[in-house]
Amino acid sequence: MKRSIGLWQLIGFASTSLGGTVLHFLYDWLGGNAWIAPFSGVNESTWEHMKLLFWPMFVFALVQSLFFLDRKDFWCIKLRGTLAGLLLIPVLFYTYNGVIGRSPDWINIAIFFVSAAIAYVYEWKLFGRPESEGADSKVFLSLQSKKFCLALLCIIGILFIVFTFKTPEIGIFKDPVSQTYGI
Repeated sequence: MKRSIGLWQLIGFASTSLGGTVLHFLYDWLGGNAWIAPFSGVNESTWEHMKLLFWPMFVFALVQSLFFLDRKDFWCIKLRGTLAGLLLIPVLFYTYNGVIGRSPDWINIAIFFVSAAIAYVYEWKLFGRPESEGADSKVFLSLQSKKFCLALLCIIGILFIVFTFKTPEIGIFKDPVSQTYGI
């Protein structure tokens, strides 16, 4: 199963889609408990929707890494895929919102799934290349160290945790429904 990269990525997409959907509602389902807040959506801000993508992708990467121990560029590929998905959410949201001036829920939901799909397809493409080709990439040229890439993913996770409780008052963190920030 280790070399069935397409199947792994499909399972990753399905897991992320399901996990992100559950995390969207989990904070409310559990009565607003602070212990789940760092991992679930606490409001409808763009940042919180990015969090819904990050945690399932990160957990899936931890599981997947157990089967890809021989792949030295594994964490660099996962970092690149995760960053692609995380960046797509605000880019797509603010682009379409700027063009049509409103944000229908069905488009917001679609953005999450499209971002996850593109992230996993991008990773699939990177996994399909020999590891030596990854070193030639101009993007992330210095990120070929698996420890460095894993550390950056952990830092992103820490930022999601910290900004859940200490939310900066800038647009990406603002809940468009309640006009508030954070919890």
